[in-house]
Formats: sequence, structure tokens, C-alpha cells
Amino acid sequence: MKSMQRSPLIILVGPTCAGKSELALFLAMKYQMEIVSADSLQVYRYLDIGTAKPSLKERNNVRHYLIDVVDPDEEFSAVRFMELAREVIDSFIREGTSILVVGGTGLYIKALTKGIFRGPAADEKLRSEIKKDLQKLGKEYLYQRLKEVDPASASRIHPNDTYRIMRALEVYELTQKPMSSFQSSHAFRESPYRSVKIGIERERKELYQRIEKRVEQMIENGLVEEVKGILKRGYDPDLKPLQSLGYKQVIQYLQGEYELDETIRLIKRDTKRYAKRQLTWFKGDPEVEWFTLPQDAERIEERIKNATDNDG
Repeated sequence: MKSMQRSPLIILVGPTCAGKSELALFLAMKYQMEIVSADSLQVYRYLDIGTAKPSLKERNNVRHYLIDVVDPDEEFSAVRFMELAREVIDSFIREGTSILVVGGTGLYIKALTKGIFRGPAADEKLRSEIKKDLQKLGKEYLYQRLKEVDPASASRIHPNDTYRIMRALEVYELTQKPMSSFQSSHAFRESPYRSVKIGIERERKELYQRIEKRVEQMIENGLVEEVKGILKRGYDPDLKPLQSLGYKQVIQYLQGEYELDETIRLIKRDTKRYAKRQLTWFKGDPEVEWFTLPQDAERIEERIKNATDNDG
């Protein structure tokens, strides 16, 4: 039996709409591989169309893991992803099964391959107090407070990312130390796997065309109806997953802030911006080997085949 360190973990990364999922399905079916999703939104039940979740037919053809793990009002973090993903992957390695990790959430990939700062457990009373400050004083107040107690974390967290802002403040209040100091000392040192990271990209013009087409297809497939259904279940529109790309804009449309055409335009615009951020993240990882679709499809397959045949 191969050790964890000797078994190469194949990871497909890249921006949204680059073609990771389609390629992963092809490779998994051809080489009898299991797929572990590294997508921070596909973990949520009911968020199907807007997350481009694999269809039931595709999941029947190839088993996918870490999809539909939690409800929209449950918290899910990179730490929890790391724990669940490693549990699944380690069981595959013991069985000798080949694994393909696929996703565009860079922090999840980093947590899986390098570990992550876990931090103190959540304190519900303190978290409730911080949420009250958010409601009364606004996210600008919380962000300014974070800049004062932990400027390093504030520089890495977007001013609109209230979840991460509140978590950083919670860590500071619980420990009287900035979260950035813990993260710096940890430095993502844990590496239980020897991974082969394959980066998938497209020519910029083609990527943007694919993004526009996918957004239009999501609307045609019933994204607005999907969001209505989620809200009818009683979920708060301010929940973290419902403030994500696509869902946030549709909720604004349902609340009368935009016409549908403007909503579609905003989703397309914001998805392109998100793709650029994903590329920036993954291009900063020197371990990623980059390939361009569609012309490099055979080279990607050859690289993965060599990695699994030759144990890396």
C-alpha cells in the first residue's frame, strides 16, 4: 500500500468557466477516479444552478464528494473542508483508489495541501455581540475596528467580507492577539500529500464568452426560481452563501433593486472579476503547472497519466 506522502494527489485548479468540471468528469470516467469538490459554494444544499453543481446524472456516473454537505444557514469554513476532504482522501489512499480534487476555491486547496490555522473555537456570546455591532453600526465600523487591532488581517480581507471580518475580531477578542500573528506562525506548513497541481486556463476572450454564456444558461435553467425557492424555505437573504456571486444579484432583483437585464449584466461583470481574482491567486502558487484549453487537453491527460503511473 502506498503511503500518503508517496501517493500523488491530482488537483485541477483554475478560474470559473475554464472547463475544470468537464475535464475532471472525462478523466475520472476514463481512469476510474473519484472526485473531491473544492468549491466553497457547492457544499451548500439547494444552491445548485448558481454554483454550476454537477448534475445528478454526472454524479451517478462519477462519485463526487463534499457536495451538498450543509444547509445554507450552517457555517462552513476552510478548516472544516480540510478535515472532511482529508478524511475522504485518506480513505481512498488506503484503498488504492485514485483521487481527483477539482475546484476554484484557492483557500480550500491551500488548506488541504498545506494545512491552516484553526484558531480558537467559536464563542457564540461574543459572536452575537459582534453581530449586534454590525447591525447597529455597520460593516464600515467593524472594518475600521479590525484595521486598528489587526491591520495585517484587514489588508487581506475585503471591506465587504463581513464573515471574515467578524471572525478576525472574534479571534482578537478571545486571545488578545491578532489573527494574522497566528497565521504567520503557522505559515501553512502541514503537507501530508505530494500533490500534482494542474492549472486550467483559457484565452481571456474565450473565457469571458464562456462566462457570459453560462450566466445566460443559469437564468434560462431557473436561477431566479431557485433563489425564490431557497427564500421560501425561510433562509435569511443575508446568509453568507446567499450573498455570494449570482445569488446576491438575484436577491437584489427580487427585492426590486434591479431589472432582470441589469441583474444579468452585473452577474456577468462580477463573475469576470472573480475569475481574474482566481487567476491571480493560483498564478501566485509556483507548484501549479499551467495548461490552456482546448489545445492542451492531450498534454493534461498525459501529465496526469504519467503522475499516476509513475507515482508522481
